[in-house]
Order: sequence, then structure tokens, then C-alpha cells
Amino acid sequence: MNNVRLYVHRNAPNVSSYTGKNVGIAVLDTGIFPHIDFTLPYSRIAAFKDFVGGRSRPYDDNGHGTHICGICCGNGIASRGKYCGIAPNSHLIVGKILDNTGNGSILSILEAIRWVIDTKQQYNTRILNISIGTDTLETVREDCPLVRGVNEAWDSGLVVVAAAGNNGPGPMSVTAPGISRKIITVGAADDNKHIYLHGKKISNYSGRGPTRECIRKPDVVAPGSNIISCSSRMSGNNYTYTGRSGTSMATPIVSGCIALLLEKYPSMTNKDVKLRLRSCCNDLGLPKNQQGWGMVNLARLL
Repeated sequence: MNNVRLYVHRNAPNVSSYTGKNVGIAVLDTGIFPHIDFTLPYSRIAAFKDFVGGRSRPYDDNGHGTHICGICCGNGIASRGKYCGIAPNSHLIVGKILDNTGNGSILSILEAIRWVIDTKQQYNTRILNISIGTDTLETVREDCPLVRGVNEAWDSGLVVVAAAGNNGPGPMSVTAPGISRKIITVGAADDNKHIYLHGKKISNYSGRGPTRECIRKPDVVAPGSNIISCSSRMSGNNYTYTGRSGTSMATPIVSGCIALLLEKYPSMTNKDVKLRLRSCCNDLGLPKNQQGWGMVNLARLL
């Protein structure tokens, strides 16, 4: 995470004092393990709801969701700050929508989105992070239920941030709900690196636009390869970290950056955030259907 913080200018003088305090980030994923990076010195897991097994206490039987949460707002206490997330004082609203294999139903996702919308005032939820995607033909259309669901969340005032998916490098490889024209879709800036995903060695994996409806995507990119964040497994009595790769990891980096922006400018609307982000990225010199507006730059954003 230290390298990530350098890439997005997290340590810039005009940025370092912001921590995401009082900004709620909803994460819909495989759940969250109560790692001390979220629970000490006090718990920042403001809400947890299990749409898979109906359990009441936070858990994560896969690890993907915990890793996402650590990237956006882990405080790094177990690593003495080495693996600190982007917005370490923001709080989490977590919906478990995926099972231990990382699979879930569209119905569960839509129920979770509705829950986030209905409780956003209660938890001051400003951002909805969705590091998941589906690429079946019936779901990569603008009128599919998943895209309609995130559009409803956007229309409610939430800043919706979704992954571009890992089906690159071909065109029209962005997954749903990242194909939505309303939301902020995140690709991986460093997908030229070789990574292992589901046991396969791949590179140039980040989903690329345009969408089937000729919408330019992704909107922005962030580091996504070999990102170290919180693990859902312990080693004896020790809380641990692990590395993961994909646009799933790039997405919470952007969500964390937006949390800092909303801490500084709490009256900003989601449209304001998107316009600000558009003008404050670093052009990486890559094709627009690969990088969108470019790499998020916190020094410019704030």
C-alpha cells in the first residue's frame, strides 16, 4: 500500500491531513473479517448484513471483501502503518452478497443495493464500492437489472464506484455493472504486469471500452496488481495481510480517494465528484478505452 499511496499522491502536503472521517463507504462483496485494522482503537464497521447466509456478525469466508475494505479504509494498525488504506478513518457499511467461492445472485446484489440506499442517511453512506462484475451476454446491456440497480443508487445521491473487470485486453470487455454511463468505472493502471488470477497467469487484464452501447469506459484507473491488504485469515494470534490483483483492487483505491474529497467538501454531489475526478487525473498516455481520464491524483483532486 505504500507504493499505491505514492502513485496516487496520498502523502502530498495538501492531502495528508484528510482521513475520510465521517464518510461512510458501502462495500458489497464477500463480507468482512473483523481485522484489527477495522476494529481498533474502535470499530469502524458501522453496519453488516449477510444476504447469503443470514448471519448477524461480520465474517468473510472468502477474503476478497476484507481485502477490498482494507484498501479503502484499513488503518494499518497491525502493520504499524505499512499497509494503511487510503481513507483510514472512514467507516464501513458491508453487505455480504457473495459466497465462499465468490459467486452470488443478481437478486442478492439488488437487495443489498436497496439496503444501502434505504440506510444511507442512517450511516452517512456517501460511496458504494462494487468490486464485482458479470459478463454474460444478457447482463452486459444498459437495461439489465444490475445496471438499473447501480443507476438507482446513483440517482439516490450515492457515488457508485465499480470495477471494469478482468476480461481485457479486447474492446467491449468491461463487465456489468461497470458499463453504466452514470457511475464511475475503474480500470487497473498497471495491468501490463503478469499476475495470477484464478490460478492462471495473465497480463493486460483490465476491462477496456467502449461498451456495446458505445460508451467510453473505464472512467479512471488506479494500481491493481499485487496490492497488499488485510487478510481474512490469522496466523496464530496474529492478524495478517495478503496480496491480490485485479480491477477489484483498483476500485477501492478510487473509493478511498473520493472519501477524502467528500471529507473536505461534504456538500459535493455525486455529479460534482465525477466532474472533479475527470479534471484531476494524470494522463498516462494510454488509449482512452484503456485509461479513461487517467490515473487518479489526490494532490490535484483535493
